[in-house]
Amino acid sequence: MRAITWAFRLVIFLFLLAFAVKNTEPVTLRFFFDLEWKAPLVALLLAFFAAGAALGVAAMLGAWLRQRREIQRLRSLPADA
Repeated sequence: MRAITWAFRLVIFLFLLAFAVKNTEPVTLRFFFDLEWKAPLVALLLAFFAAGAALGVAAMLGAWLRQRREIQRLRSLPADA
């Protein structure tokens, strides 16, 4: 099973590596007030993916901390025997 998992990871890695190599042309991202950012397409995709993941984690953080506090509170209650 480990070999299949590693083979799958290798295939995904090689696919993403080939995608990155084929998309190295610089693109221009235009913001408001005539601001521009020139970077390879792969770098922009990676930056926006990372920003989205960070925003997702930040959005989830409040609920996660609230659940941890609730679990600690429930563990500290005496057991009904």
